[in-house]
Amino acid sequence: MTVPGIDQPALVAWMGRNVPDAGEPQSVSLIAGGRSNLTYLVEARDRRLVLRRPPLGHVLPTAHDMRREWRVISALAPTPVPVPEPVAFCGDESVIGAPFYLMGYVEGAAVRNQEDLGSPCPSPERTRRLSERLAEVLAAIHAVDYREVGLGDFGRPEGYMARQLERWGQQWERSKTAELPDYDRLVERLRERLPASSGSTLVHGDYRLDNTLLRLGDSLEIMAVVDWEMSTLGDPLADLGMTLTYWHDRGDAERAALPVAGDVTAAPGFMNAAEFAAHYAKVSGRDISDLGFYVAFGTFKLAVIIEGIHARFRQGKTVGEGFDRIGFAVPTLISRAHRLLDQP
Repeated sequence: MTVPGIDQPALVAWMGRNVPDAGEPQSVSLIAGGRSNLTYLVEARDRRLVLRRPPLGHVLPTAHDMRREWRVISALAPTPVPVPEPVAFCGDESVIGAPFYLMGYVEGAAVRNQEDLGSPCPSPERTRRLSERLAEVLAAIHAVDYREVGLGDFGRPEGYMARQLERWGQQWERSKTAELPDYDRLVERLRERLPASSGSTLVHGDYRLDNTLLRLGDSLEIMAVVDWEMSTLGDPLADLGMTLTYWHDRGDAERAALPVAGDVTAAPGFMNAAEFAAHYAKVSGRDISDLGFYVAFGTFKLAVIIEGIHARFRQGKTVGEGFDRIGFAVPTLISRAHRLLDQP
Protein backbone atom coordinates (compact mmCIF):
# COMPACT_ATOMS: atom_id res chain seq x y z
CA MET A 1 0.00 0.00 0.00
CA THR A 2 1.26 3.50 -0.87
CA VAL A 3 1.45 5.83 2.15
CA PRO A 4 1.34 9.58 1.40
CA GLY A 5 4.65 11.26 2.19
CA ILE A 6 6.70 8.05 2.46
CA ASP A 7 8.90 6.33 -0.13
CA GLN A 8 8.89 2.98 1.63
CA PRO A 9 11.65 1.23 -0.39
CA ALA A 10 13.95 4.22 0.14
CA LEU A 11 13.09 4.27 3.85
CA VAL A 12 13.82 0.55 4.15
CA ALA A 13 17.23 1.03 2.54
CA TRP A 14 18.06 4.04 4.73
CA MET A 15 17.06 2.26 7.94
CA GLY A 16 19.17 -0.74 6.93
CA ARG A 17 22.20 1.54 6.88
CA ASN A 18 21.36 3.78 9.84
CA VAL A 19 19.11 1.82 12.23
CA PRO A 20 20.14 -1.79 11.63
CA ASP A 21 19.18 -2.93 15.14
CA ALA A 22 15.50 -2.20 14.42
CA GLY A 23 15.29 -4.78 11.68
CA GLU A 24 13.64 -4.31 8.31
CA PRO A 25 10.44 -2.22 8.33
CA GLN A 26 7.43 -4.43 7.68
CA SER A 27 4.80 -1.68 7.36
CA VAL A 28 4.36 2.10 7.58
CA SER A 29 1.03 3.73 8.42
CA LEU A 30 -0.15 7.29 9.05
CA ILE A 31 -1.08 7.84 12.68
CA ALA A 32 -4.43 9.58 13.03
CA GLY A 33 -4.30 13.05 14.57
CA GLY A 34 -1.90 15.93 14.18
CA ARG A 35 -2.76 18.92 12.00
CA SER A 36 0.74 19.97 11.01
CA ASN A 37 3.78 17.71 10.80
CA LEU A 38 2.94 14.16 9.76
CA THR A 39 3.47 11.23 12.10
CA TYR A 40 3.76 7.59 11.03
CA LEU A 41 4.02 4.26 12.81
CA VAL A 42 6.90 2.16 11.46
CA GLU A 43 6.49 -1.52 12.31
CA ALA A 44 10.00 -2.94 12.01
CA ARG A 45 10.94 -6.55 12.55
CA ASP A 46 12.44 -6.02 16.00
CA ARG A 47 10.80 -2.85 17.33
CA ARG A 48 8.14 -0.22 16.73
CA LEU A 49 9.27 3.27 15.79
CA VAL A 50 7.57 6.58 15.00
CA LEU A 51 8.59 8.75 12.03
CA ARG A 52 8.00 12.50 11.86
CA ARG A 53 8.20 14.55 8.66
CA PRO A 54 6.87 17.94 7.46
CA PRO A 55 3.47 18.30 5.77
CA LEU A 56 3.20 17.55 2.07
CA GLY A 57 2.91 21.13 0.87
CA HIS A 58 2.62 24.84 1.70
CA VAL A 59 5.58 24.73 4.09
CA LEU A 60 6.22 28.21 5.47
CA PRO A 61 9.74 29.49 6.15
CA THR A 62 11.13 28.36 9.56
CA ALA A 63 8.09 26.11 10.12
CA HIS A 64 8.19 22.31 10.35
CA ASP A 65 11.91 22.16 11.15
CA MET A 66 12.64 18.51 11.79
CA ARG A 67 16.17 19.15 12.97
CA ARG A 68 14.90 21.42 15.76
CA GLU A 69 12.41 18.80 16.93
CA TRP A 70 15.13 16.17 16.86
CA ARG A 71 17.56 18.38 18.73
CA VAL A 72 15.18 19.26 21.55
CA ILE A 73 13.99 15.71 22.30
CA SER A 74 17.62 14.55 22.22
CA ALA A 75 18.54 17.28 24.73
CA LEU A 76 15.59 16.52 27.01
CA ALA A 77 16.01 12.73 27.02
CA PRO A 78 18.16 12.71 30.20
CA THR A 79 16.03 15.32 32.04
CA PRO A 80 12.86 14.90 34.15
CA VAL A 81 10.77 16.03 31.15
CA PRO A 82 9.22 12.88 29.63
CA VAL A 83 9.98 12.61 25.88
CA PRO A 84 10.18 9.72 23.39
CA GLU A 85 13.55 8.06 22.87
CA PRO A 86 15.45 9.78 20.03
CA VAL A 87 16.58 7.11 17.53
CA ALA A 88 17.88 8.63 14.26
CA PHE A 89 17.72 11.79 12.15
CA CYS A 90 17.84 12.10 8.35
CA GLY A 91 18.46 15.47 6.72
CA ASP A 92 18.76 13.98 3.22
CA GLU A 93 15.56 14.98 1.41
CA SER A 94 16.21 12.46 -1.37
CA VAL A 95 15.20 9.58 0.93
CA ILE A 96 11.48 10.32 1.39
CA GLY A 97 11.27 13.84 -0.05
CA ALA A 98 11.81 15.75 3.19
CA PRO A 99 13.93 15.67 6.36
CA PHE A 100 12.60 13.27 8.99
CA TYR A 101 13.50 11.62 12.25
CA LEU A 102 12.72 8.38 14.05
CA MET A 103 11.87 8.08 17.72
CA GLY A 104 10.90 5.21 19.95
CA TYR A 105 7.24 4.21 20.06
CA VAL A 106 5.59 5.20 23.34
CA GLU A 107 2.80 3.06 24.73
CA GLY A 108 0.30 5.80 25.30
CA ALA A 109 -2.71 7.59 23.88
CA ALA A 110 -3.21 11.16 22.68
CA VAL A 111 -6.37 12.16 24.52
CA ARG A 112 -8.46 14.91 22.98
CA ASN A 113 -12.06 14.13 23.89
CA GLN A 114 -13.72 12.72 26.99
CA GLU A 115 -14.45 9.39 25.31
CA ASP A 116 -10.72 9.00 24.68
CA LEU A 117 -10.29 8.49 28.43
CA GLY A 118 -12.03 5.14 28.12
CA SER A 119 -15.12 3.60 29.66
CA PRO A 120 -15.97 3.88 32.45
CA CYS A 121 -14.66 7.43 32.68
CA PRO A 122 -11.85 7.76 35.24
CA SER A 123 -12.83 9.08 38.64
CA PRO A 124 -12.81 12.85 39.23
CA GLU A 125 -9.90 12.36 41.62
CA ARG A 126 -7.78 10.81 38.86
CA THR A 127 -8.69 13.40 36.23
CA ARG A 128 -7.94 16.22 38.65
CA ARG A 129 -4.56 14.67 39.37
CA LEU A 130 -3.95 14.44 35.61
CA SER A 131 -4.62 18.16 35.18
CA GLU A 132 -2.29 18.89 38.07
CA ARG A 133 0.39 16.71 36.49
CA LEU A 134 -0.04 18.53 33.17
CA ALA A 135 0.79 21.81 34.93
CA GLU A 136 3.73 20.20 36.72
CA VAL A 137 5.26 18.87 33.49
CA LEU A 138 4.93 22.33 31.93
CA ALA A 139 6.73 23.77 34.94
CA ALA A 140 9.41 21.06 34.53
CA ILE A 141 9.98 22.11 30.91
CA HIS A 142 10.45 25.70 32.03
CA ALA A 143 12.80 24.59 34.84
CA VAL A 144 15.27 22.88 32.48
CA ASP A 145 18.69 24.52 32.45
CA TYR A 146 18.75 24.89 28.69
CA ARG A 147 22.41 25.85 28.62
CA GLU A 148 23.34 22.76 30.61
CA VAL A 149 21.56 20.44 28.14
CA GLY A 150 23.17 22.07 25.10
CA LEU A 151 20.35 24.36 24.01
CA GLY A 152 21.99 27.68 24.82
CA ASP A 153 21.77 28.74 21.17
CA PHE A 154 18.30 27.29 20.58
CA GLY A 155 16.68 30.72 20.41
CA ARG A 156 16.95 34.40 21.36
CA PRO A 157 14.92 34.97 24.53
CA GLU A 158 15.33 38.76 24.49
CA GLY A 159 12.45 40.39 22.63
CA TYR A 160 10.72 37.04 22.24
CA MET A 161 7.12 38.26 22.39
CA ALA A 162 7.71 41.12 19.93
CA ARG A 163 9.35 38.71 17.48
CA GLN A 164 6.51 36.24 17.95
CA LEU A 165 3.98 38.91 17.04
CA GLU A 166 5.98 39.78 13.94
CA ARG A 167 6.52 36.16 12.96
CA TRP A 168 2.89 35.08 13.27
CA GLY A 169 1.81 38.25 11.47
CA GLN A 170 4.04 37.24 8.56
CA GLN A 171 2.62 33.72 8.65
CA TRP A 172 -0.86 35.21 8.41
CA GLU A 173 0.04 37.29 5.37
CA ARG A 174 1.43 34.23 3.59
CA SER A 175 -1.55 32.01 4.42
CA LYS A 176 -4.63 34.19 4.68
CA THR A 177 -7.62 33.20 2.58
CA ALA A 178 -9.67 36.35 3.28
CA GLU A 179 -9.29 39.89 4.62
CA LEU A 180 -10.46 40.25 8.24
CA PRO A 181 -10.41 43.80 9.65
CA ASP A 182 -10.77 42.44 13.19
CA TYR A 183 -7.49 40.61 12.71
CA ASP A 184 -5.64 43.85 11.87
CA ARG A 185 -7.12 45.58 14.90
CA LEU A 186 -6.13 42.63 17.10
CA VAL A 187 -2.50 42.85 15.98
CA GLU A 188 -2.41 46.54 16.90
CA ARG A 189 -3.89 45.88 20.33
CA LEU A 190 -1.41 43.11 21.03
CA ARG A 191 1.48 45.33 19.95
CA GLU A 192 0.33 48.04 22.35
CA ARG A 193 0.09 45.56 25.25
CA LEU A 194 3.40 43.71 24.80
CA PRO A 195 4.66 43.00 28.33
CA ALA A 196 8.17 42.92 29.69
CA SER A 197 9.60 39.40 29.62
CA SER A 198 8.64 37.12 32.51
CA GLY A 199 11.86 35.15 32.12
CA SER A 200 13.81 33.09 29.62
CA THR A 201 13.23 29.34 29.46
CA LEU A 202 12.80 26.52 27.03
CA VAL A 203 9.22 26.76 25.69
CA HIS A 204 7.28 24.01 23.95
CA GLY A 205 5.21 26.38 21.84
CA ASP A 206 2.07 24.22 21.57
CA TYR A 207 1.67 22.60 24.97
CA ARG A 208 -1.67 20.92 25.61
CA LEU A 209 -3.02 17.58 26.79
CA ASP A 210 -3.29 16.03 23.33
CA ASN A 211 0.39 16.84 22.71
CA THR A 212 1.20 14.34 25.43
CA LEU A 213 0.87 10.57 25.39
CA LEU A 214 -1.02 9.13 28.36
CA ARG A 215 -1.03 5.72 29.94
CA LEU A 216 -4.72 5.16 30.48
CA GLY A 217 -6.15 3.21 33.37
CA ASP A 218 -5.65 3.69 37.08
CA SER A 219 -2.68 6.03 36.88
CA LEU A 220 -3.47 8.33 33.92
CA GLU A 221 0.26 8.91 33.72
CA ILE A 222 1.89 11.31 31.22
CA MET A 223 4.36 9.07 29.38
CA ALA A 224 5.80 11.62 26.93
CA VAL A 225 5.43 15.18 25.65
CA VAL A 226 5.44 15.24 21.84
CA ASP A 227 5.11 17.70 18.91
CA TRP A 228 8.07 19.95 19.70
CA GLU A 229 8.07 21.64 16.28
CA MET A 230 7.45 25.13 17.74
CA SER A 231 9.89 24.86 20.64
CA THR A 232 12.47 27.58 21.25
CA LEU A 233 13.82 29.77 24.04
CA GLY A 234 11.41 32.44 25.19
CA ASP A 235 8.82 33.62 27.66
CA PRO A 236 7.36 30.73 29.71
CA LEU A 237 4.02 32.49 30.18
CA ALA A 238 3.53 32.29 26.41
CA ASP A 239 3.45 28.51 26.87
CA LEU A 240 0.94 28.75 29.70
CA GLY A 241 -1.20 31.14 27.66
CA MET A 242 -1.20 28.71 24.73
CA THR A 243 -2.23 25.83 26.97
CA LEU A 244 -5.16 27.86 28.29
CA THR A 245 -6.12 28.86 24.75
CA TYR A 246 -7.01 25.21 24.19
CA TRP A 247 -8.55 24.66 27.63
CA HIS A 248 -12.26 23.80 27.56
CA ASP A 249 -13.99 24.84 30.76
CA ARG A 250 -17.31 23.20 31.50
CA GLY A 251 -20.15 25.44 30.27
CA ASP A 252 -18.10 27.27 27.63
CA ALA A 253 -20.47 26.89 24.66
CA GLU A 254 -18.29 28.86 22.25
CA ARG A 255 -15.28 26.65 22.94
CA ALA A 256 -17.44 23.56 22.58
CA ALA A 257 -18.31 24.63 19.02
CA LEU A 258 -14.69 25.04 17.92
CA PRO A 259 -13.31 22.06 15.99
CA VAL A 260 -9.80 22.92 17.21
CA ALA A 261 -10.48 22.18 20.86
CA GLY A 262 -11.38 18.82 22.30
CA ASP A 263 -13.57 18.59 25.37
CA VAL A 264 -11.43 16.38 27.61
CA THR A 265 -10.69 19.16 30.10
CA ALA A 266 -14.44 19.59 30.59
CA ALA A 267 -14.65 16.06 32.04
CA PRO A 268 -15.63 15.80 35.71
CA GLY A 269 -12.65 16.37 37.97
CA PHE A 270 -10.45 18.41 35.65
CA MET A 271 -9.38 21.75 37.03
CA ASN A 272 -10.81 24.75 35.23
CA ALA A 273 -8.47 27.17 33.46
CA ALA A 274 -8.07 29.43 36.51
CA GLU A 275 -7.25 26.48 38.78
CA PHE A 276 -4.76 25.11 36.26
CA ALA A 277 -3.00 28.47 36.03
CA ALA A 278 -2.90 28.76 39.81
CA HIS A 279 -1.36 25.29 40.17
CA TYR A 280 1.27 26.15 37.56
CA ALA A 281 2.08 29.36 39.46
CA LYS A 282 2.39 27.39 42.70
CA VAL A 283 4.77 24.72 41.39
CA SER A 284 6.80 27.07 39.17
CA GLY A 285 6.92 30.10 41.48
CA ARG A 286 6.11 32.43 38.58
CA ASP A 287 4.05 35.63 38.66
CA ILE A 288 1.03 35.16 36.38
CA SER A 289 -0.67 38.50 37.01
CA ASP A 290 -0.52 39.44 33.30
CA LEU A 291 -1.81 36.06 32.13
CA GLY A 292 -4.80 37.55 30.27
CA PHE A 293 -2.50 39.05 27.64
CA TYR A 294 -0.76 35.74 27.10
CA VAL A 295 -4.03 33.85 26.64
CA ALA A 296 -5.16 36.49 24.13
CA PHE A 297 -1.83 36.13 22.34
CA GLY A 298 -2.19 32.34 22.30
CA THR A 299 -5.66 32.72 20.81
CA PHE A 300 -4.26 35.00 18.10
CA LYS A 301 -1.48 32.51 17.38
CA LEU A 302 -3.97 29.64 17.15
CA ALA A 303 -6.06 31.64 14.67
CA VAL A 304 -3.00 32.06 12.44
CA ILE A 305 -2.14 28.35 12.70
CA ILE A 306 -5.69 27.36 11.79
CA GLU A 307 -5.69 29.77 8.84
CA GLY A 308 -2.52 28.06 7.56
CA ILE A 309 -4.12 24.63 7.88
CA HIS A 310 -7.24 25.94 6.13
CA ALA A 311 -5.08 27.28 3.30
CA ARG A 312 -3.39 23.89 2.86
CA PHE A 313 -6.79 22.18 2.83
CA ARG A 314 -8.03 24.50 0.08
CA GLN A 315 -4.94 23.61 -1.95
CA GLY A 316 -5.58 19.88 -1.46
CA LYS A 317 -2.27 19.45 0.38
CA THR A 318 -3.43 18.29 3.81
CA VAL A 319 -3.69 14.63 4.86
CA GLY A 320 -6.34 13.71 7.45
CA GLU A 321 -9.97 14.25 8.40
CA GLY A 322 -12.02 17.22 9.59
CA PHE A 323 -10.25 19.97 7.67
CA ASP A 324 -13.38 20.96 5.71
CA ARG A 325 -14.88 22.41 8.93
CA ILE A 326 -11.85 24.15 10.37
CA GLY A 327 -11.88 27.49 8.56
CA PHE A 328 -14.86 28.97 10.39
CA ALA A 329 -12.91 28.83 13.67
CA VAL A 330 -10.58 31.66 12.62
CA PRO A 331 -12.93 34.68 13.04
CA THR A 332 -14.30 33.14 16.25
CA LEU A 333 -10.81 32.91 17.71
CA ILE A 334 -10.02 36.49 16.71
CA SER A 335 -13.19 37.74 18.42
CA ARG A 336 -12.33 35.71 21.50
CA ALA A 337 -8.87 37.28 21.67
CA HIS A 338 -10.43 40.77 21.56
CA ARG A 339 -12.69 39.89 24.48
CA LEU A 340 -9.75 38.62 26.51
CA LEU A 341 -7.95 41.93 25.97
CA ASP A 342 -11.10 43.80 27.02
CA GLN A 343 -11.04 42.17 30.45
CA PRO A 344 -9.36 44.15 33.26
